[in-house]
Amino acid sequence: MKPNRHDTDEQQEQAEDALFRAIVSLESVDECRNFFRDLCTPAELQALVDRWRVVRYLEQGLPYRQIHDLTGVSVTTIGRVARFLTDGFGGYDAVFQRLAATRGTPSTR
Repeated sequence: MKPNRHDTDEQQEQAEDALFRAIVSLESVDECRNFFRDLCTPAELQALVDRWRVVRYLEQGLPYRQIHDLTGVSVTTIGRVARFLTDGFGGYDAVFQRLAATRGTPSTR
């Protein structure tokens, strides 16, 4: 992420926290969709959607080239997503477990 060159690390963290609090305050898919459509350019939103699709395909064990053929996402980006899926900050795992709990099915991770 490219922080504002005038922000201190603390200011950047506070700004991130404010954004994340805004996101977790959303109560429905429609509210979330509208918020992200307001927040992001169409290209930024598409990039987020593409990366999430890549995550799901990686979880299914599809090879990078097949994921590229299905999504049009570059193999480099697919590799980057895969790296964060296994060695990231645990965000994907948190979402997988939460989604599995809401469906009443065990998480595959």
